Amino acid sequence: MIIQPLSKIRAKLGRYYTPLLFILFFLGVFGIVYPSVRQQKVDYQEGQVVNENIRANKTVENTAATEQKRKLAAEAVTPEYTFQEDIATTQFDRVKRLFDLVTTVNSDLKKEYEEKKKADDATIAAPSVEEHVAALKKKFEKLDVDDVNFYQQFSNDFYQNLFSLSATDLTNTRNRALSLLGDIMEQHIRESNLADVKDDGIKQVEQMAIGDTAKSVITDLVNTGIVVNEFLNEKVTEEKRQTARSAVQPVMIYQGEIIVREGSQIDTSAIEKLRLLGLTSQNGSIFPVLAMAIAVLLQIMVLLYFGKQLSTRDKRQEFYSFYSFAMFLSVAMMKFFQLFQSEQIQYIPLFFPAAFVPLVLNLFMNRRSGILSALFQVVAAIFVYYDSIGTNLLTTILVTYLFAGLMGTIVKRQRIAYQGFPAVMWLIVFPSLMNLVLVIFQGLSFYEGSTWLTLICGVAGNVLGFLLTMGLHQYIELLVTDDSAIVLNELSNPNHPLLKKLLEEAPGTYHHSMMVANLSANAVADIGGRSLMTRVACYYHDIGKLKHANFFVENLPTGAENPHNFLLPEDSKQIIFGHVTDGAKILEDYKMPRMVVDICYQHHGTTLMKFFYAKAKERNPEVTEADFRYPGPKPQTREAGVVSIADSCEAAVRAMDHPTNDKIQKFVHNLIVDRIIDGQLDDSGLTMKEIRIVEKSLVNGLCSTFHSRIKYPKMKSEAEKMKEEQERSEA
Repeated sequence: MIIQPLSKIRAKLGRYYTPLLFILFFLGVFGIVYPSVRQQKVDYQEGQVVNENIRANKTVENTAATEQKRKLAAEAVTPEYTFQEDIATTQFDRVKRLFDLVTTVNSDLKKEYEEKKKADDATIAAPSVEEHVAALKKKFEKLDVDDVNFYQQFSNDFYQNLFSLSATDLTNTRNRALSLLGDIMEQHIRESNLADVKDDGIKQVEQMAIGDTAKSVITDLVNTGIVVNEFLNEKVTEEKRQTARSAVQPVMIYQGEIIVREGSQIDTSAIEKLRLLGLTSQNGSIFPVLAMAIAVLLQIMVLLYFGKQLSTRDKRQEFYSFYSFAMFLSVAMMKFFQLFQSEQIQYIPLFFPAAFVPLVLNLFMNRRSGILSALFQVVAAIFVYYDSIGTNLLTTILVTYLFAGLMGTIVKRQRIAYQGFPAVMWLIVFPSLMNLVLVIFQGLSFYEGSTWLTLICGVAGNVLGFLLTMGLHQYIELLVTDDSAIVLNELSNPNHPLLKKLLEEAPGTYHHSMMVANLSANAVADIGGRSLMTRVACYYHDIGKLKHANFFVENLPTGAENPHNFLLPEDSKQIIFGHVTDGAKILEDYKMPRMVVDICYQHHGTTLMKFFYAKAKERNPEVTEADFRYPGPKPQTREAGVVSIADSCEAAVRAMDHPTNDKIQKFVHNLIVDRIIDGQLDDSGLTMKEIRIVEKSLVNGLCSTFHSRIKYPKMKSEAEKMKEEQERSEA
């Protein structure tokens, strides 16, 4: 017999039941999730060894690391240089002009010396080197300032060596110097390699087959004439550096990222990250806890609004109770898997059977409640797995839970064991394929064990939800209904006290009930109704006849006179009516399922007791039909409607003289038409199509039970056979 633990509690608490239930629900969920979101006061120091993973509490930019990367990017930019070819030409022209001036000075002074010598026979000293140098510098006065500055870089020794060369050596020196200078200045000479270029030029001078004075002159020309001809383009270089800096993406610290791993020491880099996150010294944040509390309150508000759509307070309270218990169980299972989560087995939360609670609510309550639970499971997961916020792991968990939960609400609302392959597709195959999609989206390698572990955990969680629902279905029924399969199977046992009593005290009624049960169960099964429930209800629908068993014709001994012949029609009416109300009272005392009691009340509906009404009418013409109609109510369910028809058909056909298939078919059809015209099936929910199916099923059942038997000829006795055989043998 079913036991509903909450029924007495609901009855005692009355209107206080719902508030107390939601308070307990809030405290229960809050108590489970709170350890996951609470943040203790921290005071981290550099060099400290931490005993748990420190994760980023928000997403911020690591400004120091970003600036360092930008600096490195700028330094990696190759400087932009500009090569100026005109500098080589300028230097070449200056050296060439220098030799031209020297030649001119030599020619002018020689000519002047020759003229003076002709004009004065006296011995005149030839011009000295100093006079040549002085004459050369005199000519510098007519040159541009830049050229003068260039020539002034040479020492007097250089000029003295230059004028000490003979005309031939001067020409040779000139040619070698210009050739060497032209070759060297074609190179790209920067400030950084100027000294090396000059050293190479001097080495070439040392290898020349010329006099020391000429080498000295060319060496001085190399040191002074070779200059930088490729300059750093500061503007372009800086633009390239800025472009490189701008191309560097900010270095981010993402929420959920592990800053310091468990057992590691906090170094300088880690302490800088903790400083940016504000974690070096802070009190625990209240916001995650506050958000969790608001989320639970939001769920309660949604439930209250949804409960308003239910018709009665009992239904609302049953819905609140079952939903609260189911969601509490769901959050508790999440927390259980979170306790085993670690860095080595991060994907253990995927073992959670996300489809289980939405599927159970879908099957035993309604589809909307299943959808609500699927949504709020995801909300709860955000807080349960708070340490994983900001990681791809949490995204995988949330999408997996949501998808699997919603798949549970799509499943047909009937026992999973009866659905077979479609249930496997909805609850296992499709959610597992979604796990595969998430793995591919994250770019996880299928050559790594962690990837396969993720997929295996997801499949295992889906299979677990499927098996839990299928295995616990009949036990969950005990919590939410009073007519579960376990209870109905127990009530259908012939050894049940009421059935044994019915068999002993009213055997005709017992047999009638069994026949009605077979007829009704088959008909209800044909229209997709609750066949087992109908069968059990039929077993007990006439249990009220126990009170006056002998006043019902099926229980009279053979040859006994009907006791109603000695009663007034009004007295007989009360006895017949009483079997309905008396039966319902007996069933309620035995704590029978509500639907069994309802069918007992409704199996005669408000039909007219025609026989006793006619007898009463003969005695008193003022008697009305209302006085001889059953109290009802009319059948309120399809099952009750079928039982009402089957009960009358079985009793009438049993009493029929020589029933034939045609007579049975015609009687059943006429009875159903009468019930429809009388309005007895108006509230049953039976459609005309279903009524035709029920009629066909009842006719087949009655014909197979009450068909006319063929009369076979009597067999001859053994004595007659022996006598005939003896006569044949004698003949």
